[in-house]
Order: sequence, then C-alpha cells, then structure tokens
Amino acid sequence: MKTKIVLIGLLIGGWPVQIRAQSVMGLDSIQAAIGRGNPSLKYSDALVRSLDEAAVGARSWEAPLVSTGLWMTPYDPSLWKRQAGGAPGMGQYMVSAEQMIPNRKRQDAEEAYMRGMSAAEKERKGATLNELYAAAKQNYYQWMMAKRKLTVLDQDARLLDFMIRDAELKYKNSLGKINAYYKAKAALGKLELMRLEWANEIVQKRIALNTLMNRDKGTVFEIDTVFVLKELAPVTADSGALADSRSDIRAVQADIRLAGLQQQAERAKLKPEFGVRFDHMFGFGGLPMQYSLMGMVRLPMFGWSSRSAKANISSLQWKAESLKQEKAKMINEAEGMVYSLRQEIATRRRQLQVLQEAVIPALQRNYQTMQLAYEQNTEELFNLYDAWEMLNNTQLEYWDQVRQLLLMQVELDRTLEIK
Repeated sequence: MKTKIVLIGLLIGGWPVQIRAQSVMGLDSIQAAIGRGNPSLKYSDALVRSLDEAAVGARSWEAPLVSTGLWMTPYDPSLWKRQAGGAPGMGQYMVSAEQMIPNRKRQDAEEAYMRGMSAAEKERKGATLNELYAAAKQNYYQWMMAKRKLTVLDQDARLLDFMIRDAELKYKNSLGKINAYYKAKAALGKLELMRLEWANEIVQKRIALNTLMNRDKGTVFEIDTVFVLKELAPVTADSGALADSRSDIRAVQADIRLAGLQQQAERAKLKPEFGVRFDHMFGFGGLPMQYSLMGMVRLPMFGWSSRSAKANISSLQWKAESLKQEKAKMINEAEGMVYSLRQEIATRRRQLQVLQEAVIPALQRNYQTMQLAYEQNTEELFNLYDAWEMLNNTQLEYWDQVRQLLLMQVELDRTLEIK
C-alpha cells in the first residue's frame, strides 16, 4: 500500500522521472533544425536572392538600335553612276546607330523599388519563421502532455490491478462483495483505450515535428519533458512595440514603403529622356560621303502619353492607404489578443494552483483513507473505486489544464513574436 501511495505522491507533488530514448531533442534543437531545413524558409531565401539579382539590372540601358540600307536612292539603277557630263551619281548607302540615354532619376527610383521588394520579402520570411516556431511549440507541448497522461495511466493501471486482485481474493474468502469488481475491470479496459489514443497522438506529433524539420517523417526521437510555465511580465503590448516586434506588421509597413517607391518610379517615367543618333552615308557615282548627327528627346509628360503613369500613381496612393488600414487592423487585433490571453493565462494559473495545492492533495488523502479502510474491511470496494475515479479524473484534468495553459503561452509568444 505504501508503494502505491508513494507513486501517487510522485505524480501529484513533483514531476515524473523522464524516460530517455536513444535520441532526445529539446525545443531549442527542434527550432534550430526548422530554421535550417524548412522548405518555406528556403523558398523565401531564394526569392530574396532573386529580387536582389533583379535589382542589379535596374540601371541597364536600352539596347542600341543599328540600321543599314539604301538612302534616297533612285529606282533607276542607271542614275546611280556618274553621268556623262561629269555629274555625280544619285543615291547613298547608309549605316545608322541610335542610343537612348536613360534618365538617372528614373534608374534610381526603379532600383530603390526593386530593392524594397527584397526588404519586404525578408520581413515576410520572419513572419513565416514565427508561425513555424509556434507550430513546433504546439506539437511539442501536446506531445509532452500526452506523455504526462500516459504516466498517470501507468499509475492508475497499477492501482486498478491492485483493487481487482484484492477484490477477487476477498470474494473467494467471503470477505467482500463483487458489486464494484466489474466496474474496476471495465475502467482498466478504458485506460487501455486512452493509452492507445495518447500513444497515437505522440506518433502524430512526432510526424508533425519531423515535417516541420523537413526530414524523414518516420525518424524516431524523444523530447525533453522539462518545461517552465512563464511568469507574466508587465503589459508592454502597445501599438509601437507590436509594430516593431511583429515581422508580419513590419512586412505590411515595408509594403507601404514599397508602394511609395513604386509611385516615385512611376513619376520618374514622366521625366524626359535624351538620345543621340548618328547616320553615315556612302555616296554613289562619285557623290561625297555624308553624315548626320541628331539629338533626340522623349517627352512622356504630355497628356496623351502620361495617362498610364498618372493612373498608376493614383492607384498606388490608394493601395498605400489600404495597407495603412491593414496595419492598423493587425495592431488592433494583436493588442486585443495579448490582453485577452494574459487575462486567460492568469486565470488558468490560479486554477492550476488550486488544483495542485488544495483539490488534488485532498482527493489523494481521501483515496488513502478509503484504501486503508478497505484493507481493514470497513469500506466496500465500490467506495474505494469512487475515491480512485475522482482522483484519476482530477489528475487528468490537471494535465489538460496545463496543456491548455501551455498552448495559450504559445499563442501569446506567437502574437508577440517571442521565440
């Protein structure tokens, strides 16, 4: 009997002894593996590199235009030759080259815009990493609580087995009734059903973590079951702090800047661009060689040629406004979520304290009293079973409460983007 009580005491008063497998991973190790190998992060890295490489080409010039052919040449080939009176022939063969010179401010604006696209994608990568870390924590803590519950089941199975064997012995010796015997047998079967359910949950969480780490889904490993319920720090979830700490909010802010940079690029399209053209002509029939050197200017600011750029500028203005409202919405929702979670976590912690310090010890003493009375033949198995059932259900409820508290803690970390 003392052994049984000690086992219950270990379960209620302290943490169970950890079972070490051949490979044990802590949460930090899992998060580090996710940071190295998750395909979503590699995708973001490749996209950032792509945008950086594209920005290199922002200062390129238009390709030169080269042309060649006959110039002001008569259809009658006989007129190409020098005439009998000594007059030179008519017609020329021309080689022409043309080059537009890009506007420097337009190049600056386009390069800034393309580099801004890269910066926005880097912030989105941070938001993706935050979501992956949160998913890893959720699966990790759910696995951990399933292991805790399996430990409770191990203790419960021993206690039920004791009741069943003792009831059989007393019944054979006509010292007890059999009224709760089959109830205890059924409860033992239910424990096995719960064991199968939680063992399957552990397998599912292992698969989920292997998937997040981008490795063989069947890789077998164990987790470190030590955890800490964080103390709630003073509230600092103001709009400025959230805007600075949340990658997804910074990504929206980067998109707002990007819309401004794109506006500047569109405005730069309205600026004139200059070019130069050189023509060289070879004369026929003694006609001297000639050339022309022309300066060119492209004038996109006139009404009929600027409509597209002006429409884009107006559209981007409204896009920036919509992004500002999106940012305000995200900050507002995050602030509400933080305050709500903090209140819920504080309440849950108080509930756990009551369970751990008042309810479970009382039920434990009740079971011990009933067990002692049963062994002295002053209580029935039915009453002992009821005392065990109340204690068992409360123990499982305790770990359910811890599980919910840990998941709230994960959600709070995700909202504040805490690793």
